[in-house]
Amino acid sequence: MEIRNIEPFLDYFERIRERTMRVVRAVPPDRIDWTYKEGKFTFADIIRHLAAIERYMYAENVKLRPSLYPGHGPELADGYEAVLDFMDRMHAESMEIFRSLSDDDLKRKCRTPGGAEIAVWKWLRAMIEHEIHHRGQLYLYLAWLDVATPPIYGLTSEEVRARSEKLVKP
Repeated sequence: MEIRNIEPFLDYFERIRERTMRVVRAVPPDRIDWTYKEGKFTFADIIRHLAAIERYMYAENVKLRPSLYPGHGPELADGYEAVLDFMDRMHAESMEIFRSLSDDDLKRKCRTPGGAEIAVWKWLRAMIEHEIHHRGQLYLYLAWLDVATPPIYGLTSEEVRARSEKLVKP
């Protein structure tokens, strides 16, 4: 998918973020610092990572500036409400930067933290893929804790199957 116009991309990204936030809000407040294994990301780490990398890496890079990613530690936001507020604040700041992009800016090359030069539109697409990857982690963590999660598009797999036509064998 090539991103040629900024406005449809912004609308798309907002829908992606809405789905991510439904999963984030499913995290029990008393489990925000839970992880499945010592040394691995906690729920809070994943949420802070998504927030900080969107704002301080992707948003900076698309404006042709270097990454300022500060990591994902509790010094950025500690506690359930603070972590969710941080996510909202970083997204609002990022969207302001993304809204400043013109359609022509999408064709320009930015430099990634790894030193690669990539079209801005491709870097924005990578940001979406990155978020979806971490949303999947949140779903898995919640499953390990037996916490009910929101269906991604309104129906669970079981509901889709129940509403689907039966296969007729030839």
